[in-house]
Amino acid sequence: MKSQYSILLFLLFFVINASACDSKDARHEIQNNVVNKENDNMKTIKIKIKVNSKDFTATLLSNKTTEDFIKLLPLTIKMEDHLRNEKHVDLATKLRINPSNPGTIKNGDIMLFGSKTLVLFYDSFPTSYSYTKLGKVDDPTGLAKVLGLGSITVHFELK
Repeated sequence: MKSQYSILLFLLFFVINASACDSKDARHEIQNNVVNKENDNMKTIKIKIKVNSKDFTATLLSNKTTEDFIKLLPLTIKMEDHLRNEKHVDLATKLRINPSNPGTIKNGDIMLFGSKTLVLFYDSFPTSYSYTKLGKVDDPTGLAKVLGLGSITVHFELK
């Protein structure tokens, strides 16, 4: 019952946002961003991540951190490289968090470190740090190559 209540609140959030849009097409597009994940009935949101001329689709989880993050979209940010396995940036706004240790970071994971540091991982490795998971790039093939080793501008938007 609690998970159904959470899902209803999450959907209500999108309906309210959709009603603020100028056109029926925009409302329809936002509502279509919410897809049903068949295996666990958890609601998710699709976003586009653009790096140079390459687009990646990512699926965000349904949690309070993600709700805060999508309010920032569209977002174009310069992300710095760290340890040749991630790009990160400190956001201007703190987000609500629920950190846990994932044990292993996977190529394509999108996480928040602390309450402000957005991290896009492009390599897999074990970790002892705690993060709040936002989501994952659906197909991270080529992500490491496109991100490279220096700083890079990354654009996030609702799909």
